[in-house]
Amino acid sequence: MSHSPLHAGDHSEPEHPCCGISTNLEDYFLTRRQFLSRMGMGLGALSLANIIDPTYLSAATAKAKVPTGPLTPKPSHFAGKAKAIIHIFAQGAPSHVDTWDPKPTLARMNGKSIEGGDIALGSPFTFSKYGQSGLEVSEVFAKTAAFADDLAVVRSMWTDIPAHEVATVFMNTGSLRIAKPSLGSWLVYGLGTENQNLPGFIALRGGGLPPGGASNYQSAFLPGVYQGTSINTQAPSVPQMIQNIRNTYVSKNEQRRQLDFVHQLNELHAQNLQRDAALETRLESYEIAFRMQAEALDAFDINKESADTRAAYGTSEQGKQLLIARRLVERGVRMVQVWHNGWDHHQQLQTRLAQKAGEIDQPLAALIHDLKQRGLFDSTLIIWGGEFGRKPTRDRNGSEDPGRDHNARAFSAVLAGGGIKGGTVHGATDEFGAQAIKDKVHPHDLHATILHCMGMDHTKLTYRFNGRDFRLTDVAGNVVKPILA
Repeated sequence: MSHSPLHAGDHSEPEHPCCGISTNLEDYFLTRRQFLSRMGMGLGALSLANIIDPTYLSAATAKAKVPTGPLTPKPSHFAGKAKAIIHIFAQGAPSHVDTWDPKPTLARMNGKSIEGGDIALGSPFTFSKYGQSGLEVSEVFAKTAAFADDLAVVRSMWTDIPAHEVATVFMNTGSLRIAKPSLGSWLVYGLGTENQNLPGFIALRGGGLPPGGASNYQSAFLPGVYQGTSINTQAPSVPQMIQNIRNTYVSKNEQRRQLDFVHQLNELHAQNLQRDAALETRLESYEIAFRMQAEALDAFDINKESADTRAAYGTSEQGKQLLIARRLVERGVRMVQVWHNGWDHHQQLQTRLAQKAGEIDQPLAALIHDLKQRGLFDSTLIIWGGEFGRKPTRDRNGSEDPGRDHNARAFSAVLAGGGIKGGTVHGATDEFGAQAIKDKVHPHDLHATILHCMGMDHTKLTYRFNGRDFRLTDVAGNVVKPILA
């Protein structure tokens, strides 16, 4: 800023050069909330939920050509093969025995009593072998299966509680009880992000919030700057998808001067009194919104892709989401989570599961192909999976067109890309798919493996809170080494 810094003992009233208002510090200490609320920057409505680390002053570094601060890239614990993550969350708990875990015995027992008197429900879908690895995949994922030799299927996943909201948040945060940071928040905390003009962690949702809401991408006790930014991709246009990014009334230079001035006032206030978390939240929202003007609208505009590329991803909402995800990763975003809801199939399994898989099968295959073409596949970790699995028996709701009930004891997860050994099957369930029995993998183990692919030791990525060092994997978790390249 062009004027001299203000000091706590200076009671003169120089005018601020950009707006001709008094800079008497006592006035601002008393009315800072009103000042922020009434500022004309036009950025306050942006729901980005990015909060500044109290030790970081954005204004002091925003003018630098190479910004420094909590989001700048940090060295990993060791050389990780992946640099970014695209996590496709199939919320609702997909049936593993109809997608990635074939069970011939279950098919033979169809309609017969098993497992405590429940009636076996053989999969209505055909499994075939794909690629040189001979990976068996259901027909509902035939297009993705064309890349079988790039996929690692973990067939022995299990979790603690088969309740959607609890299990969904658990799969994202590793916590069943207290609020803890999400996987994406831990990643950005540990590694920073490559592009300072975009959030480091972005969650793409098609409509409303998932079960558990914002807890799935929260930063909890980590500084709020690491929290995920949620974007509704169902908005009909990019400006509606990311509202209030650009201000048509105030120039960027003037916005920068206003932000710098408010940051200076906030810092002086903190030196004399104490920091206010709510105000820090609003300030960083202003700051990230200002920086996003440079790239955000462009990054989310899939119309800038060729017609052939858009056609490859298809016309489903998930096609749009995965194409945006690729564009974000290409621009240096550390983690993009894609929410694909609607996998809760208690009835009409054959019709509804085929429909859900059809929404993601072509886009997922296109994503793998696209990343390969752009030289990004080996540095991007792709994850597909839900919060738990399904029982091998008919749901007890009595539907004539049956589905499956919840099952915490067995489900599948699929990984590909950075750090993953393709054409791999890890673990196994019993002959019916009722429970994992070989090389079982818990969400803590999956999280440890994901962090390992990113070059992070899950036992060393910690944050001290309330007198204790916390980590994503709590006091558990083992890296699943057989699926690593």
